Amino acid sequence: MTKTPIIIDTDPGIDDAAALAIAIGSDKVDVRLITTVGGNVSLENVSNNVLKLLKFWDKKIPVAKGAKGPLVRSLSDASAIHGASGMDGFEFDGLADGCLLTEVAVEALYKEITRSNTPVTIVAIGPLTNIALLLKVHPDSKSNIERLIIMGGTITRGNKGVLSEFNMATDPEAAKIVFSSGVPIVMVGLDIGWKALVLPEDIEKIKAASKTGKMITALFSHYRGGSIKTGLKMYDPTAMAYLLVPEMFQTTETFVDIELSGALTAGCTLVDLKGYLGKPANATVCTDIDVQAFRTWFVDQFYCRGNRGD
Repeated sequence: MTKTPIIIDTDPGIDDAAALAIAIGSDKVDVRLITTVGGNVSLENVSNNVLKLLKFWDKKIPVAKGAKGPLVRSLSDASAIHGASGMDGFEFDGLADGCLLTEVAVEALYKEITRSNTPVTIVAIGPLTNIALLLKVHPDSKSNIERLIIMGGTITRGNKGVLSEFNMATDPEAAKIVFSSGVPIVMVGLDIGWKALVLPEDIEKIKAASKTGKMITALFSHYRGGSIKTGLKMYDPTAMAYLLVPEMFQTTETFVDIELSGALTAGCTLVDLKGYLGKPANATVCTDIDVQAFRTWFVDQFYCRGNRGD
C-alpha cells in the first residue's frame, strides 16, 4: 500500500495528542514532519509535548518549532482548558532525542514539501500562523501541496468568541491568508467536533486497549473528567478522521472568509452556504458526520495500535 505523505502542524494540547496518536499509528499515512505553533499553550510547551509523545511511542519523526504567536495579535492561549503544560495528567518519560530540527517550521515545511516526489497533505490542527507564513514566504510551495485539512472554524457558534472558533480566532489574519491562497482546503469545523462524541463506554474500551489508550484517557480525565461521564467532544481527531475515512462526512463546496475587524466577530469564519456573496468556492466544508461510525472508528484506532505491540 502506498502511504499518503503528510505534515502535521499542531499545538498539543489534549485532543492534539489523540490526533497525533491516530496519524502516527496509521498504516495509511507517512508522517514526514511535525511543526509546532503557539496556541493551546506556549510554543516551548507544545514543542516539548510533541517530543514527549514521540519518546512515548519510540518514533523518530522530525519536529520543527514555528511561530510563538499570531502574526499581528497577542497570543491568548487555552491553558485554562489544557493546563499550563498542555498535557498534564500523565507522567511522560522525558523528550525524544534527535528529532528537533534547528530549522524553523517555515523552512522545514518548504524543504519537505518541495523535495517530496508526491504532493503532500498538510493537516493543520492549531492556529494557522505557520501555514500562512509558508504561503507568503514560499508561494511556490503551493504546487506540491495536495490539500490542507484544517480543524478549525465553525458554521454556527464559537468556543473562543460568540461566533469564533479558537484556532481561527487566535490568528485570524493568518487564517485569512490561508483561505485566500488558492490551496485546496478542507475545513472540519467546531460543529463537527461537537457531534463527534466519544461516550463513557468508549472511553473504557480505549483505556483497556493499549498503553496509548491509557495515556489518552489519563490526559482527558485530568482536565475534562466531568465530560467523560456524558461524552467527550473530539475536535482535532475529526481532521484525521476526514483524512483517513472521508466517507464518514457530509461536505459542501463553498466560499469561506475570515472576519478581521468586527468588534464582536473578529475571527469568525463566514461560511457562505447559500451563496449570498456570489464568490467561487475556496473550501470543502464538512457539514455533518456519521456519529456512530466515528465512535466505532475512534475506538478501533487504539485497538489497532495495541495489536501492533503498543
